[in-house]
Amino acid sequence: MQHRLTPSRLANLGARVIHNAFLDYTDRFMQITRRAQARFDTRDWNGMQADAAERLDLYRAVVDGVEVEIRKLLDDRLQDRLVWSSMKAVYSGRIDDHDTWELAESFFNSITRRLFDTVGVDPRIEFVTTDFEAPPTPSRHAVYHPYNREKTTAALLASILSDTSFETPFQDLQRDAQLAADRIEAHLRDIGALRTIEHTEMISRAFFRGKGAYLIGRMFSGSHLIPLVLALFNTPDGIVVDAVLVKENDVSVLFSFANSYFHVEVDRPFDLVHLLKTILPRKRLAELYIAIGHNKHGKTEFYRDLLRHLAYSDDTFEIARGKRGMVMAVFTLPTYDVVFKVIKDRFPPPKQTTREAIMSKYDLVFKHDRAGRLVDAQAFEHLKFDRQRFSPELLDHLLDVAGETVRVHEDQVIIDHAYVERRVIPLNIYVREALPEAARAAVTDYGQTLKDLAASNIFAGDLLLKNFGVTRHGRVVFYDYDELALLTDCNFRAMPPPRSDEDEMASEPWFYVHESDIFPEELKRFLGLPKALREVFMAHHADLFAVDFWQQTQAHIRAGQMIHIFPYERAKRLHAS
Repeated sequence: MQHRLTPSRLANLGARVIHNAFLDYTDRFMQITRRAQARFDTRDWNGMQADAAERLDLYRAVVDGVEVEIRKLLDDRLQDRLVWSSMKAVYSGRIDDHDTWELAESFFNSITRRLFDTVGVDPRIEFVTTDFEAPPTPSRHAVYHPYNREKTTAALLASILSDTSFETPFQDLQRDAQLAADRIEAHLRDIGALRTIEHTEMISRAFFRGKGAYLIGRMFSGSHLIPLVLALFNTPDGIVVDAVLVKENDVSVLFSFANSYFHVEVDRPFDLVHLLKTILPRKRLAELYIAIGHNKHGKTEFYRDLLRHLAYSDDTFEIARGKRGMVMAVFTLPTYDVVFKVIKDRFPPPKQTTREAIMSKYDLVFKHDRAGRLVDAQAFEHLKFDRQRFSPELLDHLLDVAGETVRVHEDQVIIDHAYVERRVIPLNIYVREALPEAARAAVTDYGQTLKDLAASNIFAGDLLLKNFGVTRHGRVVFYDYDELALLTDCNFRAMPPPRSDEDEMASEPWFYVHESDIFPEELKRFLGLPKALREVFMAHHADLFAVDFWQQTQAHIRAGQMIHIFPYERAKRLHAS
């Protein structure tokens, strides 16, 4: 007869399986991340893009493997919470000497959330709060490199650039150091700081994303702490400093929730994230973890932050501002800057889609280059909130349109599946309520958003203003993904000329239209802009209504050309022609 393992033995074996899988995951994550510098040096942009996709798929693949092992190991005791609570305690002991203990806790949570349909959270079998009040290990390597005062700002920047480990030489290091120094010194004058930089701390490793590399740190001048980002671009003639960013808002855009994740080699993410927090105090820890590729732990940090906010606030969830959509029910908490999106049970005509198709669009966005224009959406399951935190109007609305996903149990509202995104102001509301200059800028950026998305092989599909939003930095982003498609899957056509007056007056097309056909000249009717703003849009982006723009962009993509989208304004560039 086969010996049946005791619960304690089973817990030890299970903890070992999960711990070994986590170590495998972190090792493979770092292997992929380390490739970034070589990709940058060799200008292997397609390789960089492939690495980004591989790294995004890695977590799910490892968790899938653990699930198979744990199911086989636990067998009929898979749902035994006593075994799992013991397993959690053993696992906690295994990670108490890890530099990545917080990521390890989230990894364990991923396994339990996969195997248990836990409504809300269960602290017996998951790390609702961390087991460590302070980092369990000391910092073994400084996350930054210090630079003392130099005779000139240009000399300081030359030292920073000289310390990089790129194989590719700079095109003209001294020239770029001086150009960047001029921008920094102008900023010092603007903010009333000292004329010199007394001390500088630069993060030891470069940040990579797309075709860009970024040296990030902070400068100290008198009482001022000043962000410093040197944006590098590798041209056929060598590396150049393409831009210098010294304002919090500009650096915040670099770390925006609409950008893809950085590849940065770091032994202890905790130290890096907390240093970044000093540069970007308005960013949540969750956003910073997500920005450097640890999106699962970012979800953990977000949920902990949400629980704290709910504990110390008393306002109620309410229907989000803006025109209600056909596919999603959207609600928000006035004092918390995110929205919760729940897929509706049914979709009225003309929508022809399914729940599975919508979820696949969100998965596509997660894996795709977001180009600074697609809002990052984190999926959550089995959320539980106090019923009293929901306005009656919202609760009635959710139960009416999403009753298969949202239910009330006693005094709790349970949401089986929701996407959480940063809250932005819908563009249709923004252009109506903003000052004229801001509205003109938003309309112009709306057109640029469509072009940036196209360059990254995305066609938004539904171009109505209500599907776009404006961030606190005034950037336009896209957040409604049910009609989104790959640009290369679209067939852009010119409208055939009418054959007769009857054709011209007909309410239906007189020619065959395939599902993938797009007629750019027809896109004008989606603008919904007053005359003055429509003229602004046409002055900057009339090419969007011509077939040539779209077909040429498709040709570039199909030829394997990766178009770099700069995450800062043209005025910030040092070499823009």
